[in-house]
Amino acid sequence: MNNNIMSVVFASDSAEAKLNELTIHRTTASLPFCGRYRFIDFTLSNLVNSNITTIGIITKSNYSSLMDHIRMGRDWDLNRKNSGIAVFPPYVSNISRNIYRGKIEALHGILDYITNAKEDYIVLTNSNIAANIDYEEVYNAHIKANADITMITHMAKPNNCTRVIVESDENNFVKEMLIKNTKSDEISQISLNIYLMKKELLVKMIEMGYEQGHMNFERHTLQQNLDKLKIYAYLHNGYSAIIDDIQSYYGENMRMLDSKVRNDLFYRAGKIYTKTKDSVPTIYREKSTVKNSLIADGCDINGTVENSILFRGVVVEEGAVIKNSIVMEHGIIQKDAQLSYTITDKNVVITESRRIAGYDTYPVVIAKNKTV
Repeated sequence: MNNNIMSVVFASDSAEAKLNELTIHRTTASLPFCGRYRFIDFTLSNLVNSNITTIGIITKSNYSSLMDHIRMGRDWDLNRKNSGIAVFPPYVSNISRNIYRGKIEALHGILDYITNAKEDYIVLTNSNIAANIDYEEVYNAHIKANADITMITHMAKPNNCTRVIVESDENNFVKEMLIKNTKSDEISQISLNIYLMKKELLVKMIEMGYEQGHMNFERHTLQQNLDKLKIYAYLHNGYSAIIDDIQSYYGENMRMLDSKVRNDLFYRAGKIYTKTKDSVPTIYREKSTVKNSLIADGCDINGTVENSILFRGVVVEEGAVIKNSIVMEHGIIQKDAQLSYTITDKNVVITESRRIAGYDTYPVVIAKNKTV
C-alpha cells in the first residue's frame, strides 16, 4: 500500500443549508447514516484502508459532535505519535478571525500543515460522500495516466444541488466541466469532489488563487484552468452517493435495505469502521413485528417496524407502527403512534397515538430533542 499520500477533509460544505433540521446541531461529516455510522466514517475508513494516515480535517460550524465522534481517531487506528488526525478550526491562520468563504481560503489557512507533511501527494475530499474507495487503485491510475489531477467520478442523475458534471475524451481526460444545480433524469458523469494530485501543484494553485481573491476550488481553480491542467476522470463503479439534501439523505438510507447495495458500500475495498459503543443487544418483545429493516443495538421493540432504519437505543412501544422511516438514536415511539416516510433526529419523542406521514419524495423531518 502507498504511504506517500496525505489527505485534507472538508467537514462542512454548502449542502448543510439543504439538509435543514438535520444539520442545525451538527456538521455534515457527523450526520448519522445507516443505523450506526456517520459520513466521516466512510472518508476515514477509505483513507486508512489505503494506508493514508496523515489526515487534516477542516471544520466550519457545529463541529462539537464531530469532535466527540472521532475523538483521537482510535477507532480508525489514527491515534498515533506520528501522522494521525489534525482538526483545524475554520479561521486558522486568519488574522481577521473570519470564517473561510471557500475551499481556497480554507486550504490557504493550513498551508503550513500541508507543506510540512512528509508526503508528496494529497487527497482532497468532501465528507458528505458514502462510498468505498481504494485510493491505491486511484493513485496507480493517476501515475499511469501521467495526470496533473485525478478526479474521482461516478454515474448518477443530478439533483437540485450543485454538481460538477464532466465530459471526458477517449483517454478519460476531462475536456469539459459544467457546474450546475439543475435536476435531470439523464445519467451523467459527476465528480464526487475527491481529487488526488501532487502536493506541490496544490500549493501553487492555492497561493495563486488566494492572491487573486478566488474562493471556489472547482470553479476558479479547475474549471478556469481546464486547458492548462491534465485532469483525469477516474470512474468509481461501485456504490457511491453525494448526500446534500433531505431527499438524497432519505433515499440513500433506504437503499441500504438492499443487502447487495449495503455489502458493496461496507465491504467492497475494505471494511468501514465507526466509533465503538458498549450497547446491549436489541430486545424483540412478544408483540414485535420487524420486516426488511436495519436495527442497531440497544433498541426495545414491542411494535411493528417495516422497511425502516432504527439507530441505537430506539424504543418502539406496543401498538406503535413504523414504516419507511428513519429513527435516530434514543428515539421513543409511544403506544399506538404511527410513522410513515418520516425522519426523526436524535432524542425525538412521538407521543401516544400520534400519526405522522410524509411521502417518499418529501419525507417529514423532526428536529433533534423535539416531542411531537
